[in-house]
Amino acid sequence: MRLEGKVVLITASTRGIGLATVKACAKEGATVYMAARNLELAKSVADELNAEGGNVKYVYNDATKEETFSTMVEEVVEKEGRIDVLVNNFGTSNPREDLDLAHTDVNVFINTVNINLKSVFIASQAAVKEMAKTGGGSIINISSVGGQVPDISQVAYGTSKAAINYMTKLTAVHEARHNIRCNAVLPGMTATDAVQNNLTDNFRDLFLKHTPIRRMGLPEEMAAAVVYFASDESAFTTGQIMTVAGGFGLATPVFGDLVESAERR
Repeated sequence: MRLEGKVVLITASTRGIGLATVKACAKEGATVYMAARNLELAKSVADELNAEGGNVKYVYNDATKEETFSTMVEEVVEKEGRIDVLVNNFGTSNPREDLDLAHTDVNVFINTVNINLKSVFIASQAAVKEMAKTGGGSIINISSVGGQVPDISQVAYGTSKAAINYMTKLTAVHEARHNIRCNAVLPGMTATDAVQNNLTDNFRDLFLKHTPIRRMGLPEEMAAAVVYFASDESAFTTGQIMTVAGGFGLATPVFGDLVESAERR
């Protein structure tokens, strides 16, 4: 029960990494709030987890309505009297439109960067004001290995995630005096519905070829990193960018080719 007594708010929490994080935090004893646009779906998930002994609730958040990134925090504080952990899991991109520099429409770029950064900034700003009143807290930003290692496409998504990595460090420095920590988890290719629906088999295989641990990550493995940053085990850890990507980007760029060559010997 590493999170017993803590109030945790998680955005984009009805599927994928967000849902896995809800389950992991609930299992560790937290009071978990799912921030979601589809409240009916959130209620269904909460009811299921509560039947298993969890304490899961939900609040409204719609990424297209920027005011809800602050009102969701306010609602949690109104109901619980505090917020101890904020997990900024929301992020978006359209791989069919978010291409390379030469072929991405400026509006696609601006809108993607805008919504991805705004979601983290507004929610974090609202949270730190409340955390400072109750002795501190932890903010965990779900970024991406794509914000650390340049790709040949998704110029907007990669730029926004790189900015979130730096915002993580800025937040850590700015808020440390209030005992508020901020860290980021950078998933690599993870076995979520979004990945399965948007990436071709060829792209997936090529990506994994250059991943030393040659498989996709599991949402539960990303959630485990979040639990660490949410818990008191990381009380002296802030401003860290933790890549959970099976070693992607760690080895020589020709890693995959060298491994194939060695296997043929």
